[in-house]
Amino acid sequence: MSFIPFTDYLLLEKKYSNLTVKAYLNDLESFSGFIVETYQMNSISDVNYSQIRSWIVCMVNKDISNKSINRKVSALNSYYKFLLKIEAIERNPLAKHKALKTSKKIQIPFSEEEIAVVLDELHYEDDFEGIRDKLIIELFYSTGIRRIELVGLKIESIDFHNKTLKVLGKRNKERVIPLLKSVVETINNYLDLRNELPIILNDRHLFLTKKGVKIYETLVYRIINGYFSKASSKVKKSPHILRHSFATHLLNQGADLNAVKELLGHSSLAATQVYTHNSIAELKKVHIKAHPRSKK
Repeated sequence: MSFIPFTDYLLLEKKYSNLTVKAYLNDLESFSGFIVETYQMNSISDVNYSQIRSWIVCMVNKDISNKSINRKVSALNSYYKFLLKIEAIERNPLAKHKALKTSKKIQIPFSEEEIAVVLDELHYEDDFEGIRDKLIIELFYSTGIRRIELVGLKIESIDFHNKTLKVLGKRNKERVIPLLKSVVETINNYLDLRNELPIILNDRHLFLTKKGVKIYETLVYRIINGYFSKASSKVKKSPHILRHSFATHLLNQGADLNAVKELLGHSSLAATQVYTHNSIAELKKVHIKAHPRSKK
């Protein structure tokens, strides 16, 4: 089954990233395979909700998480909305579908003390990989960028004169983030070592492996997990937790929610408010400590 028109729609009109589009297509192929095998149907355009429901039940029986199932069904729903848009179908079989309930897990950010241990106390080799790894951690914590945004950074993304970083976010939306003086210094140290690599195959990209190719997401995750495992006992130690820490620590220090929203590249305040629960906890401590009636 061809999903080329839908792919073009996601890439060109919705401006989704290649990674997001690939995930959508994988989910559609999964459903398409199920329909062919279970109902001997060659087109998912002709299915009804009962058949979709049987796919959902099949995934539940395979112990696929509700969150993953909801994501797959959401991709399918987007496809049907597209078919409605181009008048290829008359009704969306998922129009009245309700997402499966999911438990909301609170992401626990790193403490300021844990960040300080990783950046100020841990040993980094004074070579290309050591300086690169430290720069990656500094950039995550000082800018709040996403892992995929870091991987996609180009050398020209950095404005050394104005000490800013241009980031290409979701749906190709650009934003400019200020850079700390200390981070700019680390960038310069890293670039000196980067220029000494014997082979550079992806010369425009900022972050490379020692083989001279663009860094990849799983390596970035391993770097963060590796260093923070030495300083934190938290279960989850990932680039997203560093982004979470960036937002939480700014809000704890009194940063404006709208300003943090712009720095994170969120399209709405609702997305940014996910990071406020720790700030509220901090405010409660201040309130209890400072309020004249808290001791009564």
